[in-house]
Amino acid sequence: MKISIKISLVLMSFAVLSCKQLGEELLTVEAPSSYSEATIFSNPDLAKGAVDGIKVPMAETNSYRGRWIPFYGMNTDTEWLNSSESTSNDNADLVVYDAKPNNSQMNTTNNVWAMMYSGIERANLCIRGLRTYGNPTPGSDLGYLLGEALTLRAIYYSDLVKGWGDVPARFEPINTETVYVPKSSRDVIYKQLLADLAEAETLVPWPNGSAATSSVERINKAFVKGLKARVALAASGYSQYPDGIRRSNDPELSVAKMYPLALKECRDIINSGTAKLEPTFEGFWKKYNQEILTAGNESLWEIPFAAGRGRVLFTFAVNHATNDQYQQMGSNRGGQGGPLPSVFYDFDLSDTRRNVTCVPYKWGNAVAGRAKQEVGAFNRWYFGKYRFEWMNRLVTSTNDDGVNKIYMRYAEILLMAAEAANEVEGPAAAAPYLKLIRNRAFAAADRPVKVENYVNALTSKQAMFNAIVDEHKFEFTGEMERKQALIRWNLLGANMADAKARLTELKNRTGRYENVPSTLYYKYAPDNETLIFYGLNRGEFTDPGAGWTAVDWTSLSDSKIASLYRKDPDTRQFWPIWQVFLDASNNTLTNDYGY
Repeated sequence: MKISIKISLVLMSFAVLSCKQLGEELLTVEAPSSYSEATIFSNPDLAKGAVDGIKVPMAETNSYRGRWIPFYGMNTDTEWLNSSESTSNDNADLVVYDAKPNNSQMNTTNNVWAMMYSGIERANLCIRGLRTYGNPTPGSDLGYLLGEALTLRAIYYSDLVKGWGDVPARFEPINTETVYVPKSSRDVIYKQLLADLAEAETLVPWPNGSAATSSVERINKAFVKGLKARVALAASGYSQYPDGIRRSNDPELSVAKMYPLALKECRDIINSGTAKLEPTFEGFWKKYNQEILTAGNESLWEIPFAAGRGRVLFTFAVNHATNDQYQQMGSNRGGQGGPLPSVFYDFDLSDTRRNVTCVPYKWGNAVAGRAKQEVGAFNRWYFGKYRFEWMNRLVTSTNDDGVNKIYMRYAEILLMAAEAANEVEGPAAAAPYLKLIRNRAFAAADRPVKVENYVNALTSKQAMFNAIVDEHKFEFTGEMERKQALIRWNLLGANMADAKARLTELKNRTGRYENVPSTLYYKYAPDNETLIFYGLNRGEFTDPGAGWTAVDWTSLSDSKIASLYRKDPDTRQFWPIWQVFLDASNNTLTNDYGY
């Protein structure tokens, strides 16, 4: 059963939407409840309702639900918004590295920036209340809730820093003296998050270590440690500062300190045995779409959406033209984004992740309520990780499918472990983790060559790092994890330029894509619903003969390729602070980076 997120009336009255609203309303509103903070945070049931309320802002329309998840992380060297080519579309501006402070999708007082700070304020109130009234010790219900609140606040802040760089640091409930505060160094925020997560991991059990941690919708120790590792790598990695792209100058956030920390956290998770890869890549994604929420498997934590609130499949699923046997949400559902067409051809032919990740078809108009697959456009592929046809229920809401957003999975733990081990101990220490990822990707017969020989040949630190960057691409395309990774590796600009070059070679069938066919052949399987292809793989040039239909497989224009990004991504690693928040900041907030 999916969690029904609740929020106490006390905390609802405290939630902050913007600095201006806070100044005008929050400090003069009396909580419409007979419960005091002392009563709430000394009672595990009441305190749980308050901590659950920290997640409420994620589900608001202009927050994670309808803005952050659909747009942040789009347009990388593997993914793009399928309508990126539009030059008069504020949606496109957000992903082509050309967002303006007055962007119509974002420049609202209830935008994701405001909702993140609303969640942070709720967390701050819970943390203060639990520390003051709850005696939150390890192993206690109230201790778990404090660990959960600390982790949820870290989630909001890690995403704020991903989206905007330096942002205001608020780690105490707002009072009359802290309504307006300037941006803080992201280094200060990262160090607080690392300290918070170090405390949280002492308070929350491993997956299935308690009733609370039996579901991936609740925080568990494996996720806390994984988030700590992710934060450590980001804190020591590259990012854009007003003076250029560089690593942090803070010695506490150096590679020498952060990479061993990340490696320890990842190894703790691996050695705990409380999480694991699903046996097959396709099997994992089918379970995800079937909304199997049992902890202890690959998914470590998911943003929990009620049945009528989430838009993950609505946004990213394989496109459905009309209501049909698999979805009843309306016309043109899914398909907002997709993999670059070059990505399909970058996969090894025998890599089982390829056909799950990259889908060249859509679902056509239903006849008598039933649709069948139709060939899509060469320049408009879909993410096959998200499929209405894999769900166990028929979605009828017009806007929301209610499927959770995976925030972290065990595969990332293995790749972070490989990266950190390579940096700290060398490629031989990284190899076992990379092999685990690739073992799942390839059938047993292919593993001697594709796994053992491939990984064993990575004998230098640089070669292993390059392989990890590639593996991240094949494992995570479509999950909006790539952008942050490229930024911290200082590869965003270079890899985006290479992606344009790859797309140009693919369009012209030259260079790295000279053996990609220009004609695609298809026919239907006996179910008269599923497409069978020939000419999709490299080297399939021969006409397969009668019974097949041929279509042109070359629709990729220079203007579409150019739309991957408009401004240099290395000069636009962050979104601007939206104008409504600048205007409401009493001149304490400004934009950097030429906005």
